[in-house]
Amino acid sequence: LSTNLEAYVHRDGKIHSMKFERGEVVQGITVIGETDKTGTTVRFKADPEIFQETTVYEYDILRSRIRELAFLNKGITIVLKDERENQEKEEDFCYEGGLLEYVEMLNENKDALHEAIYVHGEMEGKEVEISMQYNTGYSSNILSYANNINT
Repeated sequence: LSTNLEAYVHRDGKIHSMKFERGEVVQGITVIGETDKTGTTVRFKADPEIFQETTVYEYDILRSRIRELAFLNKGITIVLKDERENQEKEEDFCYEGGLLEYVEMLNENKDALHEAIYVHGEMEGKEVEISMQYNTGYSSNILSYANNINT
């Protein structure tokens, strides 16, 4: 799907990298340095032979999805960085309140009827989170996710 892809993983005090071109490994997993950070960086360029209509990304669409993922993964920081010439920008997304904070944000301009409800549970290695809040509006906004994917 990409002409090239570079992945960098900061873990256990080391920086690991791996590189691909058109789906083929061109550099296997290699330790390239030391770090006190944790996290993953992925850089890629869409392949115009596969995506023939366009290889231009809409920043606002990516921003919306990255923000959603940050809400769904409480406490992690996701950085969206646009390195295209004349369009450079960077935003960090981190929500310590996770799903509860997401519901509150979705209702921030509405008249809520009560505090947002939040339930979290785990059984047999399966984790479930639920958050909801009613408001005085006449329309509903029901969202559900499984493994970070809107269902």
